[in-house]
Amino acid sequence: MNYPNTCEAIFIDRPNRFIAHVDLDGKVETVHVKNTGRCKELLLPGVKVILSKSENPARKTAYDLIGVYKDDTRLFNIDSQAPNLVVGEWLQTQGFSLIKPEYTFGDSRIDFYMERDSERWLLEVKGCTLERDGAGFFPDAPTERGVKHLRELAKAAEQGWCCAVAFVIQVEGITEVRPNTETHPAFGDALAAAATAGVRVLHLPCRVRPDSLAILETGVILR
Repeated sequence: MNYPNTCEAIFIDRPNRFIAHVDLDGKVETVHVKNTGRCKELLLPGVKVILSKSENPARKTAYDLIGVYKDDTRLFNIDSQAPNLVVGEWLQTQGFSLIKPEYTFGDSRIDFYMERDSERWLLEVKGCTLERDGAGFFPDAPTERGVKHLRELAKAAEQGWCCAVAFVIQVEGITEVRPNTETHPAFGDALAAAATAGVRVLHLPCRVRPDSLAILETGVILR
């Protein structure tokens, strides 16, 4: 996926989950943050960030904050909508005859439903922006919704569905995502139970650029 009209700015602060203040060419600009997670280890005063200018002139904020540099060298894409978009592109290469986003199963809306030959698939997508000591962790904030989805996938797998959860790694150099049990122990328990039930756990490294995000061609083949 590609972003139009990207530029660099300097992060100032984040008054709430939805907006931030940045220094853009010497002017303080209020921008929309495309991630409601904490990102507290990334969004630090003075760091360099990436903005994408909206094509909607009626918006209250002209820019989206989509990326941030850690240690001034490593670019993290923090757009929470990007993982589903890049997985949708990646699924087109996986030989499915039908790909349907936002599929209702049980009491949950699962990110993707797919068909291939006689197989019926359910796929839930999680974006990983939290890194510690060279490994990715999810979630960066408690997610009851995430736990619910894993339990739904475990039920479906037990009923004969092909099920997977895909962790999209939104920074280069990381190939593994671990459950962040310090922040949300229940998510770790649910992930382990889902894997035991037959849910495939995928780790999808990405190529991260200021104006694009893409799953690497050497990524996992969904089987």
